[in-house]
Amino acid sequence: MHNDILIVGGAGYIGSHAAMALEAAGYKVLVFDNLSTGHKEFLRFGRHVIGDLADRQALDALFSANSIAAVMHFAALTFVGESVSDPAKYYRNNVANTLNLLESMRDHDVRHFIFSSSCATYGMPEKLPLVETHPLAPINPYGRTKLNVEWMLQDFTHAYGLTYSSLRYFNAAGAAPAEWKAGIGEWHEPETHLIPLVLQAALDERKTIGIFGTDYETRDGTCIRDYIHVHDLAQAHILALERLFSGEGSSVFNLGNGQGYSVREVIDCAGSVTGEKIAVKEAPRRPGDPPILVGDARKALHELGWKPQFAQLDVIVRTAWEWEKGRGKK
Repeated sequence: MHNDILIVGGAGYIGSHAAMALEAAGYKVLVFDNLSTGHKEFLRFGRHVIGDLADRQALDALFSANSIAAVMHFAALTFVGESVSDPAKYYRNNVANTLNLLESMRDHDVRHFIFSSSCATYGMPEKLPLVETHPLAPINPYGRTKLNVEWMLQDFTHAYGLTYSSLRYFNAAGAAPAEWKAGIGEWHEPETHLIPLVLQAALDERKTIGIFGTDYETRDGTCIRDYIHVHDLAQAHILALERLFSGEGSSVFNLGNGQGYSVREVIDCAGSVTGEKIAVKEAPRRPGDPPILVGDARKALHELGWKPQFAQLDVIVRTAWEWEKGRGKK
């Protein structure tokens, strides 16, 4: 078996699920996280070191003290609105800190990198579903920081022999099924994602759910998004890692289900799964919200052999509901 797989941001939502999946697949897991947005309760898999990507000395000490075969990077800030109001924070964390990480990898001869990118790199869709060759024109600082890192990865590949997979997520959702007793799920502060917000309304933790825009040119007038289960994302990371270990070169992959669900459909599904009536409040459109964001993930299917196991919306919502009800975060 390979040496350690370093998971940067492994105390967060997606990083903790990747750590769980890697450990289940027999890999040695080493988590590095500053716990600024992650949770110590999620440090359940492998070994962990508390530290910050801004601290180059800490990174060099980490690589010197451990035999690391590859790095998975989940340590980005992800709130689009915050990136607009405080872009400096996003460029410092998402770009400058990633440069620290890549330089430390280069100096310690660690050549394999899996990057959590985003469909935000595409911007407003010109054609759907989105394919990897779609023009990259992000419309907010968050998306631009992700694209900046993708450019850095290309340059590090040409100059230093790095090999990477950049994985462009669509809407991560769900949680490890309750029967796995993993104790991890979606937990953001503040929470901005639709599925957990709707489920919190079902638990009477919120009075209403806002529907921002009901006059889009979609089947029910509300925005449509592509939801992908977090465990399926984690499995894609392992497949991308093994592709790099086999000697394949750097590449970019969309990770989505290839089908979209509207805001109203998500709310209706959550009502069906929970048995609760969910109050909604209609509001005007938000600036910058595309009517439809759906990804074409056939490249990941063909080149990685990846196929989502939890593709149905009701299954995704049910696993998220088990997490919210269980209050595993407390």
